[in-house]
Amino acid sequence: MNNKVMSGIKKVTAYREFILIFVIIVFSAIVSFFTPYFFTIANITAMLMGLTVEGLVVIGMVILLISGGLDLSVGSIMAFTGVATGMIIKAGVPIVVGIGLGLILAILIGAISGTLIAKAGINPFITTLGMMMAVKGLMLIVSRGKAILNMPDGFKNIGQGSIGIIQYPIIILLFFVILMDLLLRNTRFMRQSYYVGINENSAKLNGINVSRVKIFNYSLTAFFAGLAGILITARFGSASVTLGENTALNVITAAIIGGASLNGGEGSVLGAVLGVVFMQILSTSLNLLDVNIYWQNFVTGIILILAILVDSINEKRKAGKKAI
Repeated sequence: MNNKVMSGIKKVTAYREFILIFVIIVFSAIVSFFTPYFFTIANITAMLMGLTVEGLVVIGMVILLISGGLDLSVGSIMAFTGVATGMIIKAGVPIVVGIGLGLILAILIGAISGTLIAKAGINPFITTLGMMMAVKGLMLIVSRGKAILNMPDGFKNIGQGSIGIIQYPIIILLFFVILMDLLLRNTRFMRQSYYVGINENSAKLNGINVSRVKIFNYSLTAFFAGLAGILITARFGSASVTLGENTALNVITAAIIGGASLNGGEGSVLGAVLGVVFMQILSTSLNLLDVNIYWQNFVTGIILILAILVDSINEKRKAGKKAI
């Protein structure tokens, strides 16, 4: 009986998600010891609202990382979609139609990046870096560098409304986390991303349409970035042209902390979102403890470096096992 229990514990603790949950609980307990404001309803609600944006973006990013891709343009897509949706709605288009058109524009941007990478063979880093600058430039041209203010109440309700004490953005995030995690774990098409990320040539030989998977994943990532942009625009009642400047690095860091690899073939939606939760708790804790904002940026950068270092060590360890 004891052996079975120990075996079960080892299996559970082998999952990165379990380790992250444990770290989050322990870290939260330590922080609450130093500040009484951490476990207040107001602070917990603020943290949940704070992580909804990057929580949505990381869903697409982790699936992209699993397939061996990378997208640096998610922050620009997020800002562009918020601005474009705001302008469309303020032009008199119905709110639902305006949101739909904004998301279509976001998906189109992702599809263009995916096509350039999958069909033309351009490096993902270069492609999405160029797309990041192009989309940001287009947004500034269209908006003339000005925020879109005074959005209608019906639109703002999407980001500010709630069911009981749970606000709509949190509900939307939970819905997509559960949906995409189940799809990634259980559907044939979504699981093809793992095979593409592990060995693209082998995936092709096994009949997987690699180009279709890549284009779909870049489009999916752009969809979630666009959705995040719309929600944050609705939350504040205005679309900012400076939105999302550090989003790409933050979500990539969170995804790696959650078990994704820059080399592809690894990761999960739940793990990536838990990575965002950890990053949000860390950021909130530093604010509550009055740590200077410059030190916060430093800590975030160190965490990114450590996450990549751990990923690199794990890859070398696996390569060594295969060689043996």
